[in-house]
Amino acid sequence: MKRIRVLIAKVGLDGHDAGARAVARGLSDAGMEVIYTGIRQTPQSVVATAVQEDVDVVGISILSGAHLHYVPRVVELLRQAGRDDALVLVGGVIPSEDVPALTQAGVRRVFHTDSKLAEIVAFIRSELGGADG
Repeated sequence: MKRIRVLIAKVGLDGHDAGARAVARGLSDAGMEVIYTGIRQTPQSVVATAVQEDVDVVGISILSGAHLHYVPRVVELLRQAGRDDALVLVGGVIPSEDVPALTQAGVRRVFHTDSKLAEIVAFIRSELGGADG
């Protein structure tokens, strides 16, 4: 079976990436192949990397409060690139009242800062049905 390929991205001017790096490491330890973009990415650069790397999952980490601006743009660009099959997840500081807007935009799940790594791994595996990692 093919390994699950995950892109972890930080969009916008949010420079704090300890959580994103921890999730990336945890997913890698769980057997997934992880590509981490680093901080201060644009939606365009995230999608270009997702397409180039042929990822199964695009995980966006955002703490800056700009999630309603950046995340829908990433989802739209994925659609335009023919990659609307990628599972889009968001993690970070996301107010509960913003979750429905993100879900409506195409985000499959929002993980808050208190989410456990095992929960993220289990969700990805269940959504991708049978892939290793």
